[in-house]
Amino acid sequence: MASSKKESKAVKIDIGISHSDRAKIVEGLSKLLADSYTLYLMTHNFHWNVTGPQFNSLHNMFMTQYTEQWNALDIIAERIRALGFPAPGTYKQFVKLTAIKEVEGVPKAEEMVSLLVNAHETVARTARSLFPIVDEVNDQPTADLITQRLEVHEKTAWMLRSLLEE
Repeated sequence: MASSKKESKAVKIDIGISHSDRAKIVEGLSKLLADSYTLYLMTHNFHWNVTGPQFNSLHNMFMTQYTEQWNALDIIAERIRALGFPAPGTYKQFVKLTAIKEVEGVPKAEEMVSLLVNAHETVARTARSLFPIVDEVNDQPTADLITQRLEVHEKTAWMLRSLLEE
């Protein structure tokens, strides 16, 4: 992503992490933001379109999940900005950066749950992939952010998987 490679020109950043290391972290955080936004949109879509015997419980669960995800987007984007780079913020950028496939049509409720499990696990893998560079350069705020995101996505995936068990 070309725009994430350019640091803001305002004031030199001297937080103990080099420009090139911050750029690597931002590259990973941009992918995390894109995955998170795509998951948010998928969850909101499913909230609007779920039907069937589990309608009420899934409708409410999806609302709780997309609300949490919406709030997380700002945290991730603000960390990118704190590292001195612009955050991606267009569908075009997100489509290029995300590892989550767009859902075609309106799946049945059980397939929605399955798709969300896979999407949460994808976000968890993306977050986890940041640890090597973050640990290497001693970036505790980003490590804390991705640890918190991992906890949410792994727990949510577990809860959704539980709905698929017989």
